Amino acid sequence: MPVPNNVAASMRKGSTVQKGTLPGAKSTKAASKKKDEEEGVDTGDGWDEWSGKALIKPPDQLELTEAELKEETTRILTANNPHAPQNIVRYSFKERSYKPTSVVDQMAVHFVLEGSLLHQDSDEARRLRAKEGLPEGKTAAIDTGTEPDEEKPETPATPIEDGGEEAGEEDRPDSVASKTDRKEPKVSNQFNFSERASQTLNNPLRERSCQTEPPPRSNFSDTANQWEIYDAYVEELQQQEKNKEKQKAAASKNDNDKSKKKTVLMETQNDDISKVGKASKIFERMVNQNTFDDIAQDFKYFEDASDEFRDQEGTLLPLWKFQYDKAKRLSVTALCWNKKYQDLFAVGMGSYDFSKQGRGMLVYYSLKNSAFPEFIYPTDSGVLCLDIHEQHSYLVVVGFYDGCVAVYNLKEEGLEPLYKSTAKTGKHTDPVWQVRWQNDDMDNNHNFYSVSSDGRVVSWTLVKNELVFTDIIRLSLDGAVSDGPEGAEQPGIACGTSFDFHKQIDYLFLVGTEEGKIHKCSKTYSSQFLETYDAHSMAVDAVKWNHFHPKVFISCSSDWTVKIWDHAINTPMFTFDLNAAVGDVAWSPYSSTVFAAVTTDGTVHVFDLNINKYEAICQQPVVAKKKTKLTHIEFNPIYPILIVGDDRGYVSSFKLSPNLRKKPKCKKGQEQPKGPEVEIAKMEKLLSLLREPEQSTV
Repeated sequence: MPVPNNVAASMRKGSTVQKGTLPGAKSTKAASKKKDEEEGVDTGDGWDEWSGKALIKPPDQLELTEAELKEETTRILTANNPHAPQNIVRYSFKERSYKPTSVVDQMAVHFVLEGSLLHQDSDEARRLRAKEGLPEGKTAAIDTGTEPDEEKPETPATPIEDGGEEAGEEDRPDSVASKTDRKEPKVSNQFNFSERASQTLNNPLRERSCQTEPPPRSNFSDTANQWEIYDAYVEELQQQEKNKEKQKAAASKNDNDKSKKKTVLMETQNDDISKVGKASKIFERMVNQNTFDDIAQDFKYFEDASDEFRDQEGTLLPLWKFQYDKAKRLSVTALCWNKKYQDLFAVGMGSYDFSKQGRGMLVYYSLKNSAFPEFIYPTDSGVLCLDIHEQHSYLVVVGFYDGCVAVYNLKEEGLEPLYKSTAKTGKHTDPVWQVRWQNDDMDNNHNFYSVSSDGRVVSWTLVKNELVFTDIIRLSLDGAVSDGPEGAEQPGIACGTSFDFHKQIDYLFLVGTEEGKIHKCSKTYSSQFLETYDAHSMAVDAVKWNHFHPKVFISCSSDWTVKIWDHAINTPMFTFDLNAAVGDVAWSPYSSTVFAAVTTDGTVHVFDLNINKYEAICQQPVVAKKKTKLTHIEFNPIYPILIVGDDRGYVSSFKLSPNLRKKPKCKKGQEQPKGPEVEIAKMEKLLSLLREPEQSTV
């Protein structure tokens, strides 16, 4: 703001300005102009602008309309400084580390001007008055002279009645009379200053805390003194000496037996590893269960609620996927659950492409650890079938592409089988397509059966350290031929591809052939077949008896069909066309009317004859790539899950939705019937619907 030149000139004359005015004196604009002219002071052109009320606009000012001028603009002021740093850290001597400071100074200084005014009661003002020679009673504004450009405002003068030059001279602030006779009143503030403050709303602070129960802890302490360390070394030396004595004793008895020496040496070397082996296995399972915790939760608790709106259809929920890197190029050729340990299942690896035959593999997986197999047995020939013993679950029999059968014992160390057939002990000359354990014989020896493309159904008995074979039946195109001199000239061999033994009748079994026929045979009567069914137009891939009904069995083939039979009737009771070659079929263990099948187009079909006798209640593709073919399927004996194998070496597990395992509704007040009798009645009811028209025509 421009200051009048006459005021500035009057303030430059001395360092002190007298603040008192004459009582009753009043100066006008004309008198002050006349006084300045007499003193020769130039008032300048800016005085008229200072005193006038004309508005001055800069040339570049923005022109606003009346509506824009009246428009209110709301601005919210906050107390936070946007330029204040937020990442200040200071060293905490308590915690001995650098910690970020939570409180940051938000004050910003926009303008600082150091003034030269002194308070009249201060010590510095008293010293300055004493230096200038001013009396104590006088009230004066003291200019320290540090800033010569700073100017003091003019004190207004009181009006005088007489007027004239005397009044003008007495009105001057530096006159002698005004210094001596007049008391100076307190000057009011010349600047229009008002202090304003605004308070903003700060967001309330919220604290969130969580308290968890700490895991249980146990303190273990032990002392490691010099003598205890010495005793431990002495015990280890004694153990090594005992092992050496055993070595010498074994070498003296049998010098040629080198394998025993190696086992003793390995015991000493692997002693430390065996101690942590079990713990590391448990730890691996814990890590995998934590990694796939969502799948484990789905396996235990998830029930698809959308089944209520699907009427009768169901779905398959994907669970774990099992794979082994060294078996990627092999196909899954066999699946079998362990009856004793329901989370354990065996997988046979081989190849159905007979121009690319090579190695195979027997692998055991557990639902508790999907990342890596529990047992791995590599084989020289491809595995085509396997079966786990029901009572002795550590025994597994395997059939190979080269015609051999072998029995593995999981309790035994090493990768070699416990028993294996050779050319001398009657091995098959063609691939073995199916093996099945049977009840022990009269001498309590384990035995199993096998069927092969060479047309032989053979019984194998485990006697001491060797396999003893007995040909039960030879398959031919015209009929069964018993083993003997009369059967030397055979009319034509029928290739067996699958078989299954009756669940209640011990001697009765079915054999499926490559020609598409199914033969009902007996263990005791091997001269001819009990019955022959013209089942399929291509090879029978699987034939299986129903778990509950003693008369019903199912078969599937590459001719795209699945057929359900009553073994007393030559024609099928149900026929289903699945629009692709069927690789395998399996009855469910919980219902006599539920079965599942897999096709080469990567689809799983689940049927429940009690709900729908014509179509599947679930058709779901389960492969990631379109060219992947499904080869085998198996239901878990207890849990509502099934496993599916494909030709890329993967085994996938799926959980059945509630509609796929739904039990029939009962009337109110009645209990749900349970037991095998109920399942037999369900199947019998379906069969009776198909038998009644035939009986009425007879």
